[in-house]
Amino acid sequence: MILGVLLAGIALKGFLVPNHFFDGGVTGISLLIHEITHFNLGIIIVLMNLPLIIASYFSVGKRFAYRTLLAVVFLGICLTFLPYFDLTHDKLLISIFGGVFLGLGVGLIMRTGAALDGIEVLALYTLKRTSFTITEIILGINILIFSIAAFKFGLETALYSILTYFAASKTIDYVVEGLQAYTGVTIISAKSEEIKFQLVNTMQKGITVYKGERGYLPGSYEISNDCDIIFTVITRLELRKLKNLVYDIDPKAFVFANTIKEASGGVTTRRQHH
Repeated sequence: MILGVLLAGIALKGFLVPNHFFDGGVTGISLLIHEITHFNLGIIIVLMNLPLIIASYFSVGKRFAYRTLLAVVFLGICLTFLPYFDLTHDKLLISIFGGVFLGLGVGLIMRTGAALDGIEVLALYTLKRTSFTITEIILGINILIFSIAAFKFGLETALYSILTYFAASKTIDYVVEGLQAYTGVTIISAKSEEIKFQLVNTMQKGITVYKGERGYLPGSYEISNDCDIIFTVITRLELRKLKNLVYDIDPKAFVFANTIKEASGGVTTRRQHH
């Protein structure tokens, strides 16, 4: 948690604040207030997150709330008392590496069971009172933040800030989920038996096989023949290897993949034992 807070502090005071760049979420709102009022950023971040931490105590759990409070207060102290230096004035480097450092910090804190930004809690609170999804609520809040930034500080600043936000978001994904984030792959092929054999024996993957029917449209809809629908879970780094394996067997195979947020049990990866 300490390392995460320090990295987030470097991102804010070493990259974003000196160059008037912003982020999304509650952190972005805090940065906007700081730029407009010039009030202490550390205090603003604590005050902005405090109501959401209290709400999370009841909606998420007291352990999460206590850990989040500790992380936010520690960040406020670091921003207030620790010296930070301007690391670069290149706007592209600021937007990218400011986002990366912020994403590293937030991601490391999330791995400890806490949060550094209460935007999800705010979205959950709003969700109960509107028909919007959590993603739509967060997107709406961030659009409002960047729109205000564009109006107040210029379109260029807002665009670089959006780049910062995306860099931070992708970094958080990698830190929280790791490079071994899971991907579900569905395969339909006339050579399903050989593909199943290779998946299990070459890639050492567990598979699930559904029975389906292949259809085609030669003029009117017809059912062509029964087929096996093969499903397996791999890591994103294994996707290229799997596709090469499948297409070497059947270049006409139908393959599609979708991201899986979490997977447990079964055969997903085999760890090497040293």
